[in-house]
Amino acid sequence: MMKGKAQKAQIIEGVLSIVVNAVLFAGKLWAAAVTGSVALMADAWHTMSDSMTSLLVVASGAVSSKKPDKAHPFGHGRLELVASLIIAFILGFIGYEFLMDSINRFQNRESVVYGTIALVITVVSIVVKEAMSQYAFYLGRKHDSAALAADGWHHRTDSVSSVIVLIGIIITRFIDGLWWMDSVLGVLCALAIFYAALQVLRDAVTRILGEEPKQEFIDELDNEAKKLFDYDLKFHHFHLHNYITHKEVTFHMRVDKDMTVEKGHEIASVIEDMIKTRFGMDATIHIEPGAGE
Repeated sequence: MMKGKAQKAQIIEGVLSIVVNAVLFAGKLWAAAVTGSVALMADAWHTMSDSMTSLLVVASGAVSSKKPDKAHPFGHGRLELVASLIIAFILGFIGYEFLMDSINRFQNRESVVYGTIALVITVVSIVVKEAMSQYAFYLGRKHDSAALAADGWHHRTDSVSSVIVLIGIIITRFIDGLWWMDSVLGVLCALAIFYAALQVLRDAVTRILGEEPKQEFIDELDNEAKKLFDYDLKFHHFHLHNYITHKEVTFHMRVDKDMTVEKGHEIASVIEDMIKTRFGMDATIHIEPGAGE
């Protein structure tokens, strides 16, 4: 079951993101309507998509905390990964739409004149969205949450796309005749959105397909085992099973070939209890016969 603090953090971040993004969306949409800028419009809808993905973060945080049942014996934590996949596809679709719109504007040689409103709203958006990104990344690392990390990437790309727009606004204030600037900015914003989609998709797919435990975990496990037993158990063939709300690790362990089954089972049980206490993971150990002592 998802720990209470992790679930609470996910829901709070999601609700805060929804409120902040709604306010920023309204401001950007107003600036886009005044200037007729496709780049600002893309930036506005990128921000609105943040609100939609944050709704998924809140929903997955609530649903993934449900207890395991007969149909889902490993719990509902991986619904968080499903939410991350949906976020990635939403980002990809938004990026594609604005990429096409920017290309069409370039072909039609449509130009835009930015004003002070666009400049101010863009600067505010950069500061606020980067702060939201850092907050989501922090909570994602703290609670090992894929959905929070995905939301953090969405905030980050919104901030980056706003930086791109800001650069374009500043350039057009000093140089005349850059009719193509808004179209180019729109393409760059679309590419930033595609990058975010790829990052979110890669993280979710990696967790779904299965992960190899980090070498730091294996080394620490070896060290802890040597404190309990005065011989090398030769751990190998590790597999990590990440169910988000809990993790399980399976691996092989070699013991003296002349050791009784009862003794081997006793050693494995001690190691499993240590892993549960030290690393917070359930463990299943396959015992193999090794050389005699």
